[in-house]
Amino acid sequence: MDLNRTRGVLLGLACGDALGRPVEFSSASAIAAEHGQLDEMVGHGTWNQPAGTITDDTEQALCIARSLVDQHAFDPADIAARFVEWYDSGPFDIGRMTMKSLSRLKHGDDWSEAGQHVWETSPEGQNAGNGSVMRCPPLAIPYSTDWERLAEVSRQSSQITHADPRCTDGCAVLNLTLAGLLEDAATPLRDALEYVDASAPDELTTALSPLARGETPSSLETSGYVIHSLQTALHDGLHAETAEEAIVTAVNRGGDTDTIGAIAGAVAGARFGASQLPDRWVAAIDETEELETLSMNLGEMSA
Repeated sequence: MDLNRTRGVLLGLACGDALGRPVEFSSASAIAAEHGQLDEMVGHGTWNQPAGTITDDTEQALCIARSLVDQHAFDPADIAARFVEWYDSGPFDIGRMTMKSLSRLKHGDDWSEAGQHVWETSPEGQNAGNGSVMRCPPLAIPYSTDWERLAEVSRQSSQITHADPRCTDGCAVLNLTLAGLLEDAATPLRDALEYVDASAPDELTTALSPLARGETPSSLETSGYVIHSLQTALHDGLHAETAEEAIVTAVNRGGDTDTIGAIAGAVAGARFGASQLPDRWVAAIDETEELETLSMNLGEMSA
C-alpha cells in the first residue's frame, strides 16, 4: 500500500477539520467578508481556539485509529469505550446525537444499543447527522482490500452513535471510495455505490450517483445532514485538481465547515497523498506526529 496515500487519509481529514474549525456555522458570504478566501490556519473564531486546533471530527477518528492499532482489529466495544472516555474529557465540540448516544453508553447501554435507541427516538430532521461519517476514514486503511469486511465495520462503527441507514451506509460508501482511491481505482465512487446499491437507501444513492458520473449537482448543501455533507465533500474531494483546492473549496462554502472539510480532506488525501497537503497546514496541527505514526501502523495491518 502507498504510505503517502494512507498518510493522506488521516492528515487530510485533520487539515480539513482544522481549517474549517474557526468558521464553523458561518455563511460563505461571511467567510469571504472576513477572510477573502480562507486558505490559512487561523485562530479564534468559532470555539475560540488557536490556529490548527482539531475538533471532534479528528478526535473521534483518532479514537478509532488508536483502537484499531492497539487491538489489531476492529473492536466496536473498545471504540465505544474510547468515545466515552473522550466524552468525559469535556470536548468543546460534540454533536447532539453523539452526545446522547455516548451518555447512554456511559450509563450501561451496549455499543449496539445506544445509537439505535437515540435514532428511534429522534424525529426526522434530527436523526441522520454527519457525526459518524466524519470519523470513519481510518477504517478504510487496514480493510482496503477486504470490501465485505470494510462495509461491515463501517456500518458498525456508525451504529455506535448513528444507526440511521443513511449514516451507516454513508460510512460504507465513503470508506469503500477511500479504499478504491488507496488502490488506485479508476472509478472509486461508482465502484462503491455499485457494491452497496442493493441495500443502501435510495436517498443516498440518488444524491451520490451524479458525482460518480462526473456531474456537478445544481446545488451543493453544507448542512450537518449526512446526505448533504457526503454529497458536497465527495464532490470537492473527487473533482478538485489539487488536495489544497479540494479542502479550501469545501471550507469556503460555509455551513458545517469543519466536518465537510474533514471528509473532503480525507478523500483528497487518499487521492493525492500527504505530500500534496500544504506543509504550513500540517505543521500547524499538534497531532500530526501521532497521525503519521497511526497511518503507518494501520497500513501495516493491511499487508
